[in-house]
Amino acid sequence: MTRYTSKGKCSFCNAIFSKGSIASHLRTCKQRKAMLKASGKKQKKIKFFHLVVEGRYLPEYWLHLLIPSSSPLWYLDNFLRGIWLECCNHLSAFTIEGERYSISPLADFDEKEMNAALCDVLTPGMKFYHEYDFGTTTELTLRIVSELESFSNSESIQILARNNPPLIVCSFCEKLATQCYGGGEEWLCDECIQKYDYDEDMLLPVVNSPRVGMCGYTGQ
Repeated sequence: MTRYTSKGKCSFCNAIFSKGSIASHLRTCKQRKAMLKASGKKQKKIKFFHLVVEGRYLPEYWLHLLIPSSSPLWYLDNFLRGIWLECCNHLSAFTIEGERYSISPLADFDEKEMNAALCDVLTPGMKFYHEYDFGTTTELTLRIVSELESFSNSESIQILARNNPPLIVCSFCEKLATQCYGGGEEWLCDECIQKYDYDEDMLLPVVNSPRVGMCGYTGQ
């Protein structure tokens, strides 16, 4: 995979920033402040965590999220599955300060359920981990940037910013890849798929997720 400076888009002003500068921008974004000011008169204050999620071994995939700090872990797990991970209803788990919170806990391994509220097990600055699929595993690193109060009528997770799709080029011709073969062994453009007569049933689409090319993940 081609490495480059990862960039992403602010969900409020649609401006593009590097991964390293997006957090600073979100604190000062004029459009975000204007939206909060306009909504403050008719909405209630809710405590949120500002959360950063990235691929543990593919950090060019990242998200900045706002999630109610009272949300249970399973709520965050469902969101991660929906936006980045779900393909075959695999098992998943969080690891927080050495404790493991599983979607299907095993008593023999001292695993806990995902019912704990985020605010009961996490504090600003803490880093924790998520795994999806214990066979072809996608691993994520998560970090609590801060806790804040914000006006909102919704307790859903908000996407503050998201990475732009990494530029992945064809393994044969350097054109932009659209398909993946062999779990990332080969990246292919449409022309080379036809040229080298690949079995299309063995290909997976290139999607904006750290699970790209794995198992049966198509981004749907």
